Amino acid sequence: MAEQFEREEEKTPVFVINGFLEAGKTQFLRFTMEQSYFQTAGKTLLLVCEEGEEEYPEALLKKYNTAAIYFESQEECTKEALRALGEEFHPERVLIEWNGLWRQDSLELPDEWFLNQQISIFDTSTLDLYLKNMRAFLGPMLNDTELIICNRADDISEEKLGNYHLSLKAMAPDAEIVFEGKDGEIRGDFSIELPYDLKADHLELSPDMFAIFYVDAMDRPEKYDGKEVSFTAELMRPKGAPADVVIPGRRVMTCCEADIRFCGLLCHYAGAQNFKTGDWVKVRAKIRKENAREYGAEGPVLYAEELTRTGPIAEVATFG
Repeated sequence: MAEQFEREEEKTPVFVINGFLEAGKTQFLRFTMEQSYFQTAGKTLLLVCEEGEEEYPEALLKKYNTAAIYFESQEECTKEALRALGEEFHPERVLIEWNGLWRQDSLELPDEWFLNQQISIFDTSTLDLYLKNMRAFLGPMLNDTELIICNRADDISEEKLGNYHLSLKAMAPDAEIVFEGKDGEIRGDFSIELPYDLKADHLELSPDMFAIFYVDAMDRPEKYDGKEVSFTAELMRPKGAPADVVIPGRRVMTCCEADIRFCGLLCHYAGAQNFKTGDWVKVRAKIRKENAREYGAEGPVLYAEELTRTGPIAEVATFG
């Protein structure tokens, strides 16, 4: 970890702001550039991949020692082109306003740069349209996102905000999600209607409930602390893991068929050595909210009372 930190110290940090047209990316970047905590003595390189109604005034760029470069097409934004800009401007940092209709996973940074932070910005009033029709772009866009800002959320019901929260969490489980209105952050639980009774001491999950359970439990582990749960899952036995650790989970389609990932939960079981990766089991376990190295934070840790071999579930888990 120390070696990685030293390597990044020698590289140029990159901040990526993405989202669809008119989501407020330029406004967010302009505001951020003006904040005292974001000031820097060196050169800032601003790469603009989409021009909306908002612009970057020359006076603003000059005041904050920023060089703005505009890309007309994704084909221009190559690793070699970015490296050449780095050699020309020698920036202390790089800001990228990414085009939401360009595949995020095609962005290749020069070896001399590293992704320091990625923020995704959405207009909540049009988010439903993008969630229904643009998931192929949303998946890569959210993959490395740390913060999701959904602005213009004043007239959206709490029920809809809850559904948006779930959909975004499914694609960016580690991201913080913030809904904002004209007067600032909109606070709330934004809980969704779960397909099981969370008031019950024992949660019996059918296969179609797993994806929602996984996202909600990872996002709000305190609600599940002390509960008993049963579900069918595929096991993973990570190399080098303690003898009593297994990872039960499912392959989950988070946005589209091109983005299917294994979503598993840390589980302790005394007989773990009797199982191998790929085994399918019925899990019966107690859930504890604990700080776990595997999560990098607090999360739901299972203490299995029983693992019973079963047949596999052919279908991937979904949120539908």
